[in-house]
Amino acid sequence: MRNVIMSLLTIAVGALAVIMYTRKGCCTRNHLHCSTTSSAESTSMKEKTFAMIKPDAVKAGNVGHIISMIEDNGFTIVGMEKIQLSQEKAEQFYAVHKERPFFNELVQFVTSGPVVIMALEKDNAVKAWRDLMGATDPQKAAEGTVRKLYGTNIGNNATHGSDAPETARQELALFFPDVR
Repeated sequence: MRNVIMSLLTIAVGALAVIMYTRKGCCTRNHLHCSTTSSAESTSMKEKTFAMIKPDAVKAGNVGHIISMIEDNGFTIVGMEKIQLSQEKAEQFYAVHKERPFFNELVQFVTSGPVVIMALEKDNAVKAWRDLMGATDPQKAAEGTVRKLYGTNIGNNATHGSDAPETARQELALFFPDVR
């Protein structure tokens, strides 16, 4: 019974996070483009990056926990949406790996259930998000990182993050074309 209650609370926290952004009145085309920075803050050298909470973490009810970690670490979520990726969109997303032997496995996994996509902003956002995620293999990830806490193995590692500013621009353009 306790596990059921905890699962319901986790789902509720994730749903409340999405509702909270929607109620700010900045929802466009089902994308939630909300920024809490003032115009003075926006002139700093903030960087944007793309983040995804993968199907394994969504299914496990960890969306709310991960969003809390993101916000607690000083990121501004400027776009957020829970979606089901199509085969075509997943192939576009993983196009860089098309010739790799694990390409089909990646596409199959990321389309196996809903994901939460986000546009994050912070000084040095790409590096900061990758540091918060931890190593690709949760067994090798540092304590307290997203993947150490919520990943189960190298294939089911809870999250994705852009690996460089150029990749972030490409991934953001694919999922959040209005976020600059």
